[in-house]
Amino acid sequence: MLNNHQKAYLRGLANRLTPTVMVGKDGISDSLIESLDNSLTAHELVKVAVLKTCPLTIQELKIELAVNTHSDIVQTIGRNIILFRHRPKDGMALPK
Repeated sequence: MLNNHQKAYLRGLANRLTPTVMVGKDGISDSLIESLDNSLTAHELVKVAVLKTCPLTIQELKIELAVNTHSDIVQTIGRNIILFRHRPKDGMALPK
């Protein structure tokens, strides 16, 4: 679980990110979860773009994505969701 100071730090880092995963008309699928899981493993901090054709609301989607990938929700900005999952071995150092 991230505290507010850590979330603020991650929001600053995510500001320059481009979305690596996009959710469209199919909503949440196994391939989407696998792609997001791979992105979180590789980068720790991922920005997800939600297209207007997505059948789910942003609130439902961010909770489902976080639960299915065991990640933390950092922020939601418009139709973008920022997720973080820490790598224990060689992950980034977060402020306390």
